[in-house]
Amino acid sequence: MRIMGLDYGSKTVGVAISDPLGITAQGIETICRKDENKLRKTCARIEALIEEYQVERIVLGLPKHMNNDIGDRAEKSIEFGKMLARRTGLEVVMWDERLTTVEAERTLIENKVRREDRKKYIDKIAAVFILQGYLDSIHMNSVL
Repeated sequence: MRIMGLDYGSKTVGVAISDPLGITAQGIETICRKDENKLRKTCARIEALIEEYQVERIVLGLPKHMNNDIGDRAEKSIEFGKMLARRTGLEVVMWDERLTTVEAERTLIENKVRREDRKKYIDKIAAVFILQGYLDSIHMNSVL
């Protein structure tokens, strides 16, 4: 079963897909849009990727504040998740994504990616961290 991980932002959506065994996450792409509220093409692309990779579940990053509060960005992610669930018929799991963007930025810096090039990769890498965290939690719970 393949699982899709998404890092939903105001103008981009980072996309990651698990391997068929659900062990590792790989970054696929970053979907860009000009306006935050223009989601038709974004959703169409996500649906095409779901079909291409035969995805059975979606994990969507939930950007909570460090004190665990849900702010405006998290509310928008929750609404996006509800819309995806309606459109795709798939389960959408909201996953705490605190610090994934920081971790993605650090990874890009450590790999000597130039500052101007980081923007192209950061959301896709953050989606990998979101999905990998979810996959790891599934395997930890199945081992215990």
